[in-house]
Amino acid sequence: MSTSKVVRYAVIAVILLLGVYWSFASAQKETESGYPNKAFLAGADWLKRHKDDPGVVVVDVRTDQYFDGEVIPGAIRLPWSEFRYDDTADNLGELFVGPSRAQEILGRHGIARTDTVVLYDSVKRDGGATAAYVFWVLDVLGHPDKKVVDRGIDSWIDAGGDLARDSKQLDPIFYQAPSEEIDSRKLITGDFIYKNLGDPYYRIIDVRSSAEYLGEKGTKDLHGNPLKLGHVPTAINIEYKQNWVDEESKAMKSYPELQELYRGIDPNKGVVVYCNSGRRSSFSYFVLRLMGFDDVITYEPSWKEWGNPANFYPVETTENQLTGGDLPGAGGKMSRSGAVQSSGAKSAQTSSGAPKGGYVSCGG
Repeated sequence: MSTSKVVRYAVIAVILLLGVYWSFASAQKETESGYPNKAFLAGADWLKRHKDDPGVVVVDVRTDQYFDGEVIPGAIRLPWSEFRYDDTADNLGELFVGPSRAQEILGRHGIARTDTVVLYDSVKRDGGATAAYVFWVLDVLGHPDKKVVDRGIDSWIDAGGDLARDSKQLDPIFYQAPSEEIDSRKLITGDFIYKNLGDPYYRIIDVRSSAEYLGEKGTKDLHGNPLKLGHVPTAINIEYKQNWVDEESKAMKSYPELQELYRGIDPNKGVVVYCNSGRRSSFSYFVLRLMGFDDVITYEPSWKEWGNPANFYPVETTENQLTGGDLPGAGGKMSRSGAVQSSGAKSAQTSSGAPKGGYVSCGG
């Protein structure tokens, strides 16, 4: 056999081996990222294949303030802020308008109950949180088919997708969610949290920054007055940004990575997430739903209600840590309790500054 033939066969063999390796690597990556509710997440490739399918409605949820005038071709414009209002009477900002008003908004924008609603924002600005907020709204209404675009319009641009100057206009229709499919249990207030403190069925997750959680950084109410410092008693801190691979790409972590992040939380029990106004916690809500958690609740009034000095809800500044090492969704029941323990890193304090064990009420 000539040398040229040996070289040619060797090259062919290498190419075949590389093909097998790449196929295996791609399959392995897909398996590792295979979220239990993977249908909730749409990539740019999926969007290219299906955005023009009958019954698919692509929705740009960016607010007018941060809208750059270009949309994914065929997308309608529905700013996520349309689903929010300020309750000035009770000094509560950025609250959900409620199921009735939400259905009217969806119908006015031409969205039908039977549509596959594909939501996107700009991760450079919103990190997926505002698209996730509308996902939560649709979940409350029991909308059957909805998706969030991973990395939003940024992923579409990175994949070479075209942009359009004009958004699509749909004729208004009547959107009607059957009353039995509206999950009003997801619309909780501080009273629900307060009455269920210590209930082992519920796990509370504060998705704000560590500084906010520990009471080192505060926020203000509608009138500019400072809210209380700290967090809801027993809450653990998993900042919503930890769901990303990194803060530059803001890509979703793979399922195994998310399992590690939420290690010790039982998906068969209830999980309550909150932040300052319900926006950031919506993203963590979406991630947990993507992971297969069923009973997830966003405490939408969040710290704007709980931290209001006029409300006598207890606060805590100790760091709580989740014990137990089981991976959520790994199969079987949890072998450990998943109980929350205080690390004692910081003491809870009264409004006078005197240290006190456990948690205290800082109302008034």
